[in-house]
Amino acid sequence: MTLLTSAIEQAQARIPIDLQIKGAHVFFAAKRKLIGPHTSLTFVESPIPEVAALALKDIDVSNPFLWRQNKWQSYFKRLRNEDPVHFVANSPFGPFWSITRYEDILFVDKSHELFSAEPAIILGTPPEGLAVEMFIAMDPPKHDVQRQAVQSVVAPRNLMEMEGLIRSRTAEVLDALQPGVAFDWVKTVSVELTARMLATLLDFPFEKRHKLVYWSDLAAANAETTGGDADINETFRGVADMAKHFSALWHDKLARRAAGEAASFDLITLLQSNNDTKDLIHRPMEFIGNLALLIVGGNDTTRNSMTGGVLALNQFPDEFIKLKNNPALIPNMVSEIIRWQTPLAYMRRIAKQDVELNGKLIKKGDKVVMWYASGNRDERAIEQPDEFIVDRKNARNHLSFGFGIHRCMGNRLAEMQLRILWEEILKRFDHIEVLDEPEKVQSNLVRGYSQMMVKVTAKSR
Repeated sequence: MTLLTSAIEQAQARIPIDLQIKGAHVFFAAKRKLIGPHTSLTFVESPIPEVAALALKDIDVSNPFLWRQNKWQSYFKRLRNEDPVHFVANSPFGPFWSITRYEDILFVDKSHELFSAEPAIILGTPPEGLAVEMFIAMDPPKHDVQRQAVQSVVAPRNLMEMEGLIRSRTAEVLDALQPGVAFDWVKTVSVELTARMLATLLDFPFEKRHKLVYWSDLAAANAETTGGDADINETFRGVADMAKHFSALWHDKLARRAAGEAASFDLITLLQSNNDTKDLIHRPMEFIGNLALLIVGGNDTTRNSMTGGVLALNQFPDEFIKLKNNPALIPNMVSEIIRWQTPLAYMRRIAKQDVELNGKLIKKGDKVVMWYASGNRDERAIEQPDEFIVDRKNARNHLSFGFGIHRCMGNRLAEMQLRILWEEILKRFDHIEVLDEPEKVQSNLVRGYSQMMVKVTAKSR
């Protein structure tokens, strides 16, 4: 360790993290004014051409508007059929390989010895000053140590203890809905339930729960990383606010335990109780990165699947009838929702060595993108993949949670939340009608919704 590195680490341990973020904001804002940004990505929406009109080499599925304009299925279908390991030399995010078939994605995801998750799992490069570290973007052994510190919070025994609280909070939200009155399902149900769950997992102040969703949205919305539309200054302010609140929560928990209070069972306390992460607050980029990972992981999959399930049952009304006639199908339907929606479209890797895949040579250092959204619609692995089928056989064999050492830690929690939601919906409502085409977020990573207007019809007593 050099003297400079030692001095930096000592300063980071003493200066509050939110002040460090604010300082970085000032520094990089001044740098951008003097010499310009290190990237200059902006995305302006324009009509996306039909894929048949393009040469194969010109297909770039990193366009964030591909999803919003519902062109993604045709684009990925052509790649799966004609060029399943597809190289793009000149995307806004730099050159990368697209892996689009189910089996090829499975190979890459399970082969962590060949493909590295470091330094990031998103397609682009984080803005200067915000290159945080998180265990989903780490390789063993560091990944394993940090994941192990928090994964017990979603162990089966603890999920059973959470079920009653999740059910009561879900019932409270649904009971407040007014039949026959139009409302935004995203804001009123999906965001609200997600915020309540995140506050529970983190033991975060319940009255401030919507900050968690806001911070999660900011983390996934930068143009440089996902083609999103967040303002960089707003992102810095949001990260600083997140750092301030989580630092205060961290110190408050330490003080309460020092005063003799019994330890609670939440993600912050688990991090503090593990020898490898108990000093995480003194490593600012890891502290912010891992907490951002936990709230993004708890937000996007569940929230957008809560909305996507309602949309799917509107597009496939016969399946809703089938579900109402047999509510025992709910657990299977939950897996089908997560497959059909695929809330996170991809994960990125870097090749650690030259690898041949499906006849293509991926060179050491190349960026490799596993398009889960494409693999979940691969006709070679899934029958009638574009159909939503509540009693689909082997519905859990989807890619949405990933595979291998980086498989989603909270997958059982997400499934439980969705199961409870639909169990409670069927108790109360005969129908949920989607009134307009939902508004989708601008991103090549998050397959999400910003608004979906609906009306509910009460169940006859």
